[in-house]
Amino acid sequence: MPLPDPTDDDRDLTQAGYRPQFLRGLGGFAAFAAGFSYLSILTGIVQNFHLGYREAGPAFFWTWPVVFAGQLCAALCFAELARRYPYCGGVYAWAGRVGTPALGWFVGWVYLASLVVTLAAVALAWQVTLPALWPGFQVLDAPASNAALLGVALIALSTLLNARGTRLLARVMAAGVVVELVAAVGLVALLLGQSVRGPGVVLEAREGGPTGGLDAFGPFLAAAVMAAYVMYGFDTAGSLAEETVDPRRRAPRAILQALLAAALLGALLLVGALVSAPDLADPLLDDGAGGLPYLIKRVLGDTLGTVFVAAAALAVFVCTLAVHALAARTLFAMARDGATPFASRLSRVDPEHRAPRAAAAAVGALACLLLAFNSDHEQLMTALVCVSIVWTNLAYLLTTGALLVERVRRGPAPGTLLGRWGGPVNALAVAWGGVLIVNIGWPRERFYGSEWYQRFGALLFSGLLLGAGAVVYRVLRRRSA
Repeated sequence: MPLPDPTDDDRDLTQAGYRPQFLRGLGGFAAFAAGFSYLSILTGIVQNFHLGYREAGPAFFWTWPVVFAGQLCAALCFAELARRYPYCGGVYAWAGRVGTPALGWFVGWVYLASLVVTLAAVALAWQVTLPALWPGFQVLDAPASNAALLGVALIALSTLLNARGTRLLARVMAAGVVVELVAAVGLVALLLGQSVRGPGVVLEAREGGPTGGLDAFGPFLAAAVMAAYVMYGFDTAGSLAEETVDPRRRAPRAILQALLAAALLGALLLVGALVSAPDLADPLLDDGAGGLPYLIKRVLGDTLGTVFVAAAALAVFVCTLAVHALAARTLFAMARDGATPFASRLSRVDPEHRAPRAAAAAVGALACLLLAFNSDHEQLMTALVCVSIVWTNLAYLLTTGALLVERVRRGPAPGTLLGRWGGPVNALAVAWGGVLIVNIGWPRERFYGSEWYQRFGALLFSGLLLGAGAVVYRVLRRRSA
């Protein structure tokens, strides 16, 4: 099948009033790699396995397919929007077109805030892997300070690569994804080969776990936060549409392929870990200092375990690149529309490397400030990371909600990706988004802290974010007028 003429792809931009500035060099696998890098099961599951296990024991596995089913509904809606609107900015661009420009701005504001926090949180994951590889990576005695130091180094490297252009960035992410896929498949095979119990272990719930006031369902609702920490960011391929060849066809596929691949490999990895764990009562399995890296080393031995922990460290690096790329392009897209302060500078694309350098540098600087904050306020930073997942899913909910309202008002559009199933799938995505936001933001002491302002951090932080957004939006509107 012959490749489409790049001018056909750029025609969408010129019709929308934009001047093509990026270089179209991403193919199908590169677009998939961008989305899969963000999901990165060797980052998310390795970093957060202990959270799910702590709340519900082995049976927390079932939260994984439940969260996947809900996020798949959102991903199907995003695939349809990526096909209709192949523009940089992802949910910001989509929400502003199926809804109103004001809605698009607030979606972009909330999503950008979540991405900056996520970038800092992913960079902190090097503290989980690098010192486990070599004690020399523990430069500072305090773990929080050392995590911030390693994170700043990682974000500095990510900023450099994001500023060098899409081609180099895509090659690094694609190579990293290949390594991660091979490592994940190999790890699953080795863990299953060391099984000491059958797959029925996934039916074993932890007795006496916290209920969160919801009886038997409390532990599973709390454990579902782990899966929610991993399964988001699949919209990354849509945000790189202006750098993708034939984005109307490739971006929707990449969004769905990234989520499906991560869900399948993640489920197998969880089963492999549970059937091979030497002792399910080991307290280090539900401790942040142990978790999955500890289990892998116990099962596979120090040498082989170290190899897979190294693969996890590489996955953290690639995931950081993907989150940084998405955040930079979201900021660039908003600045291009005059929707941010310093818009003229942030909307520049370097003519030589075809990269939004100013946007990438600004995002990196903001994330480094959060890492510095983590050194002295680790508990508050942990709460902020939890809240950032609320913000991400709030941006998703506002986007799928606007799409549902458009469907109700105008009826099913001809030739849509979902056809007659669009309405039911869209309604499920909206309902799921609301449930997920409430569940993640629920004031659990074990996630947010014991003080009232920590437990209700999701509500307080979200209120502050939206209030600040309203002030910034009003100022920008006045300047525009």
